[in-house]
Amino acid sequence: MHDDCIFCQIIDGKVPSDKIFESSEVLAFKDIDPQAPTHIVIVPKEHHLSLMDVEEGSALLAKLLSAAQMIAKEQGLDDDGFRVVINTGVQGGQTVDHLHLHLLGGRSMQWPPG
Repeated sequence: MHDDCIFCQIIDGKVPSDKIFESSEVLAFKDIDPQAPTHIVIVPKEHHLSLMDVEEGSALLAKLLSAAQMIAKEQGLDDDGFRVVINTGVQGGQTVDHLHLHLLGGRSMQWPPG
């Protein structure tokens, strides 16, 4: 855990969150500044700075995406569709230095996104 990382603090229970899903390796919670009717943040419990901090082919990435798939089904997003976003680095829009996925749904998504 990194004491200065807000997601590590949420994982550790020091900062409250509206949890949606939790396993031994993954935590998902509602975003505090939602960009869609459904906006859930999915994080690994182990601290990784970004997508680039995870080994290629890592089982962790599969677990994060599996969590997104399961949560999308539970939230009723699987029929109409949803978006999964991983912002990486400053120019990619990453604002928290802890790998995380955004699961967005409940409205039509536009393209291009940025």
